[in-house]
Amino acid sequence: MLKGVSLVAGEWLGSDHSFQNEPISGKPDSFAVGTPELVNRACEAAEEAFWTYGYSSAEQRAAFLEEVASQIDARGAEITSMGMKETGLPEVRLEGERGRTVTQLRMFADHIKSGAHLDHRHDAAMPDRAPMPRPDLHLIQRPLGPVAVFGASNFPLAFSSAGGDTAAALAAGCPVVVKGHPAHPGVADYIAQAFDAAIKVTGVHPGVFSQVLDGGHILGETLVKHPLIRAVGFTGSLRAGRILFDMAASRLEPIPFFGELGSINPMFILPAALTARGDEIAAGWAGSLTMGAGQFCTNPGIVVLLDGPDTERFVQTTTEALKEIAPQTMLTQGIAEAFQRGCDQIANEVGISVLVSSINPVRAAAPQLFITTASNWLSQNSLQDEVFGPLAIIVVAKSMSEVRDLAGGLHGQLTCTLHFDAADTNDAQTLMPTLERKAGRILANGFPTGVEVCDSMVHSGPYPASTNFGATSVGTLAIRRFLRPVCFQNMPTDLLPCE
Repeated sequence: MLKGVSLVAGEWLGSDHSFQNEPISGKPDSFAVGTPELVNRACEAAEEAFWTYGYSSAEQRAAFLEEVASQIDARGAEITSMGMKETGLPEVRLEGERGRTVTQLRMFADHIKSGAHLDHRHDAAMPDRAPMPRPDLHLIQRPLGPVAVFGASNFPLAFSSAGGDTAAALAAGCPVVVKGHPAHPGVADYIAQAFDAAIKVTGVHPGVFSQVLDGGHILGETLVKHPLIRAVGFTGSLRAGRILFDMAASRLEPIPFFGELGSINPMFILPAALTARGDEIAAGWAGSLTMGAGQFCTNPGIVVLLDGPDTERFVQTTTEALKEIAPQTMLTQGIAEAFQRGCDQIANEVGISVLVSSINPVRAAAPQLFITTASNWLSQNSLQDEVFGPLAIIVVAKSMSEVRDLAGGLHGQLTCTLHFDAADTNDAQTLMPTLERKAGRILANGFPTGVEVCDSMVHSGPYPASTNFGATSVGTLAIRRFLRPVCFQNMPTDLLPCE
């Protein structure tokens, strides 16, 4: 049963105003609007919780993460049903996303129990060293303090209330204050209930997790500027993320802002691969581009090829495949409207030809495909702007030199993909140094949609893909975002961190 209010340090608290979700069908649900007062209360409780939770053992924090995962699974049917109602996502997608979310929580629990996140380095004392003795030195990563997390529109589970930012911060020892996303407040409500139950079972301080339901821009500003918040995790648009990023940097004491802001995830199809399996790649691309109505941050929105007969066939095959794909429901009406505006903007750019286009139904999106030359693409910076949904541009180059120029002109990306065969190896090798500088993940002969939850995953990249290219929001390295190194000199063992 929905609570319909914010969870603040173990208390379910409302306000004088309410808002409703936007269900695909059926009656909307009402929720109390979050307020700056609730944010302040949550931040104060998080700071209080930090003095116990931040200094707890890895085993204690792992037990809490594991219990949260179990409590989410126990509410699986309610979460899936509400997610389908609010987002229009199919049951199988939501079930898979819940599996990913609880897997992430359990993976972080296992990781911190091993102590790998501490990056512990020890230089033993050398009292007899000349001309000066060396002290005993321990480097150990320590938690920052309370962390603010913004729920994402496109992932109600994996990148929202219990998603990667929250799981990583809690694993590090940092209490979390979540700003729930207005696209799926019902799902967020059930997730908060899972946290509340896990807090009661494990006995951790209730301030370790609070969630304030959407209260508009003022709520986000209050959270980022709150003096007790020590870092921010955000997944969303470049416009909104940049505003918050600047807020975090302009504080009297600036704090790190880990934002994932946008990516067009280019794919480069080299000649031999195109000749050998162009139809196969075209079909795979059409499926990847339209998966989940294109509402993935790793959606492959641009394909780069060399001009020639094989390219003409690829264009034709892709065009025919996309024309067969029906419109799909978007997460919110606002996202659907933004997608239509993006389509109109691209269609009106100089040197752009339309291959597949249609007027999108209400709260739905149909595939949109455009084509242009590499020289035209390079001359128009706006063509690199992410359009959130199933929109793509085929870019045709005259030479490998032009392909390399295009790669060098890319903004920062979450992913870049190379499709190549053995005969393409030399060309692929010439592209790799540039792609390494442009993306956080480089794929060979695959499609970037789908981010594996595992130790070695990197989900970030140079700006604007993220605001911190040295971090990741997926994988165990994500925990390190919310830690800082502390050196302990000549410290007795019983005064070192208990981990």
